Amino acid sequence: MLGHDAEDADGGPASFVGRNDELDALRTALAERRLITLTGPGGVGKTRLARRALRRTSTARAPFADGIHWAELSPLPDDRLLLDTVADALDLADHTSRTLAEAVRTWIGERRLLLVLDCCEHLTAAVRELVRDLLEAAPHLVVLVTGREPLGLPDEHVLLIGPLPHTDGADEALALFTARADAALPGQAPPWTPERLAAARAICARLEGIPLALELAAAQLTDHTVEELALRLARRIGLLPAADGQDVLPPRHRALRTAIGWSHEWCTPRERLLWLRLSVFGGGFDASAATAVCSAPPLRPGDVPPLLAALTAKSVVRRTSDGGHRMLDTIREYGAMWLDGVGEHDALRARHAAYFLDLVRTAERQWLGPGQRDAYRRIATGHQDLCAALDHYLATEPAVAVELAGRVGFFWACCGHLHAARSYLERSLGAARPEDVDLACRIRALWALGVTLLLQGEQEEAHRLAVTCEALAVGDGAGPPAALDAAYLLGLSHLLAGRPLAARIVADNALEAHPGTAFDSPPRLRCHLVRVFALTGMGLFDDARDHAERLRAGCVAREENWTRAYADYQLALISLFEGRPVDSAAHARAMLDGKRELGDSFGTALGLDLLAAARAAAGDEAGAAHAYGAGHAYWQAVGHPQRGTPELGPVRAEFERTARGALGDQAYEAAFQEGVRHGHAQRARSHVT
Repeated sequence: MLGHDAEDADGGPASFVGRNDELDALRTALAERRLITLTGPGGVGKTRLARRALRRTSTARAPFADGIHWAELSPLPDDRLLLDTVADALDLADHTSRTLAEAVRTWIGERRLLLVLDCCEHLTAAVRELVRDLLEAAPHLVVLVTGREPLGLPDEHVLLIGPLPHTDGADEALALFTARADAALPGQAPPWTPERLAAARAICARLEGIPLALELAAAQLTDHTVEELALRLARRIGLLPAADGQDVLPPRHRALRTAIGWSHEWCTPRERLLWLRLSVFGGGFDASAATAVCSAPPLRPGDVPPLLAALTAKSVVRRTSDGGHRMLDTIREYGAMWLDGVGEHDALRARHAAYFLDLVRTAERQWLGPGQRDAYRRIATGHQDLCAALDHYLATEPAVAVELAGRVGFFWACCGHLHAARSYLERSLGAARPEDVDLACRIRALWALGVTLLLQGEQEEAHRLAVTCEALAVGDGAGPPAALDAAYLLGLSHLLAGRPLAARIVADNALEAHPGTAFDSPPRLRCHLVRVFALTGMGLFDDARDHAERLRAGCVAREENWTRAYADYQLALISLFEGRPVDSAAHARAMLDGKRELGDSFGTALGLDLLAAARAAAGDEAGAAHAYGAGHAYWQAVGHPQRGTPELGPVRAEFERTARGALGDQAYEAAFQEGVRHGHAQRARSHVT
């Protein structure tokens, strides 16, 4: 979804100058065409133009009633994660075993939405096939593509975006340059005398009016005057050659390469080294990540933060709205071009992968405390880089890939990346020889795969994996966490199959075999949660409530969200069974707070169904219909009809009939549809780009 900081991501609204004709042409095309492609050289401002046009379109809320969804493709090294990125942009956390392509087609269906595929030039063939497929399957879909070349599809409307006017009295390029120059020297910029303006015009002409080139040049004014910049450009013998040494690029591409190369030349050697090392990040990064990955001789850890600040001041690196950093794809490409030349490619990839492996290990250690939420967010924002780390280990150390996939798999399953989790778990387990993998890591990976399959509805295969994990866990060296993980998966498979007694026996046996307190480890806590679910399913509400309340209190004391939310889910269900709808609604709302903190669409859908049932039981039929509608929006996002443990289905059906009967069909449907709209809006707010 197009977020509130959309323009800020590309330099801020203050840096947008002119382009009125292009904006009008794009808005007209969006109203009349189904496939629009913005083409033009790198750095010309295609992304920024699209964001500016869509900001006003999204405010008007028409004609895209189902939203504007933005997929940034520049971080993708190839097309393997193309569908995952599109699904993420659509906020589709598909929990089925169908192909992701089918899930995306089905989800869009009859919706009226705009899908933006930004920076497609390196994935043209794959994007062409995807767009053709989606436009055929979804009659109301509109697609906006940005790239350096058209897709070549029938009925494609191509808008060529050129540089800013900079000749014959046109002043858009000059206006941008002077605005950025003043911003580079806040409160210190000298007046724009005729001489300074003449030098600025010369710079604009020499750099062909390309916005990114002008911004990079303006950033140099912290150390040089405008006249010095103009003289430096005039004295250059020629434009920088292409990457292969041949000067075959079109003039405007060469102008951008000149500006980037010029910025590179004026960086210190240590700044250049950090630049090329930062190009390893596919997405955003913070100072700690940059330090961990990039501080190898001759750069020490303490050197990286000030060097990063210097590159930010030079506009090589940009700040993001969350306080992190990112590089534009053209600048990242330039840095990556130097990697092989300095012989650092393999070592840098290894440090990058090791950093993200350590990030996931740390996230696991923080599971039982206040760091759980931040761990989730770091893993969510680092998705592209985690995939790159897994690809590195699959090619170099498959046994380590098994460990990383096993550790990150549960996080991905919980926040909706089921297809990616399954793919990497299956590939890692298939690539590594069992004897090369630590037994506990192998069980963990098989366990994470089982959880993923269970959430995708493949209960039989998940149960088989649970039995395999249980058998392996009795071996030497596996340890109690592996046995408890196996018991959790086996118990969960029993619960979803309607066998609560079997689930209780499995959980009790594992907890008795490995004694300790509930909060000794995440696997032990999850087994206690299975016990609560089993007691509720068996109708032992007093025991279930007592156990759930103790778990919830421990989670609150530790600021743990995931288990607390499911304890509230059980308490809401028990309260409903016992005829206490007000208590049930309170617990359902608490569950929703926890699940939304973690971005868990599946858990949010469960919580909304319980809230709706509690409202219906309390006589608030309109509120119940609204909550059922909001829940429907979340169930659509996971690709399933209403699901959960078997006892939830009859509860939902009973109270939905109650609400519909009290309101009448017409009023119920009106409240339900309003809830659907509210649910989509909530998901959009939690998924801004």
